[in-house]
Amino acid sequence: MTSLFVAGCGYTGQRVALAGRQQGWQVAAQLREASKTAPLRQAGIEAHLCSLDHLEDIPPLPVAGRLLLYCVPPQGGGSIDLRARNFCAALQRDRSIPERIVYLSATSVYGDTGGRSVTEQSPVQPTSAMGKRRLDAERLFLEFGRNHAIAVVILRISGIYGPGRLPLMQLSQGQPLLKEELARPSNRIHVEDLTQVCLAALERGEGIYNVSDGAPCSMTAYFNACADALGLPRPPQVDLDEAQRVMPPLLFNYFVESRVVDNSRMLAELGVTLRYPTLAAGLAASSRSTP
Repeated sequence: MTSLFVAGCGYTGQRVALAGRQQGWQVAAQLREASKTAPLRQAGIEAHLCSLDHLEDIPPLPVAGRLLLYCVPPQGGGSIDLRARNFCAALQRDRSIPERIVYLSATSVYGDTGGRSVTEQSPVQPTSAMGKRRLDAERLFLEFGRNHAIAVVILRISGIYGPGRLPLMQLSQGQPLLKEELARPSNRIHVEDLTQVCLAALERGEGIYNVSDGAPCSMTAYFNACADALGLPRPPQVDLDEAQRVMPPLLFNYFVESRVVDNSRMLAELGVTLRYPTLAAGLAASSRSTP
């Protein structure tokens, strides 16, 4: 029987854990919120509650000999991923070495390419602090894999959307958008498609994969499409200076950092057929579904 350990059982991790159980896998998971354990345990998933913020707070976890999916986002601030470092240190401390690691990274490791296409061979030049933390974790897991002679797969993931993860609050508040003519391409992936990519990577992935739906559009176009799907007014649009003044810094960075993510390796080598290859199809499914 395939055995899986999911570190970080949140929006994506929970879906992968449940999908693994549906395939007959033995699944255990780490999460930090007790309120989220019920659906896992009802599905027969062994839940372990702990934070990764401090090494001493991490108990021995049943990772040894299992497939490991690491979904824990980095802490805020800094250019290194302290949570990933604590997690790897705990595995080393407890001599709990997985069979294979799949790390959920982000396309922010490529930095701003001005809308140019990126493949897995493109230089990694993160410009944001979050991108630097993601790259730090990539290098950490790759080194861990080399030291213990186990395969490590890196999934560089575009913006995740799906049921319960549309920008409803920003739209309801009328958060201004950057003018369409100033906005540049960005990329997304529906959570259901990401889930099947994760399962495929756990079973047969090798190396690094870009994960996107292959249908880039600007953040302004994305927010407008979400507003239309949710039946809300489209937000006002402002110029670059005004956007920088009124937008939260992280959101502003999403609007101005631009690249087109090539997903051809993911499609060819993981054998995934996307359920939602277009934003229109993904939003239609997301807006009529519950989280």
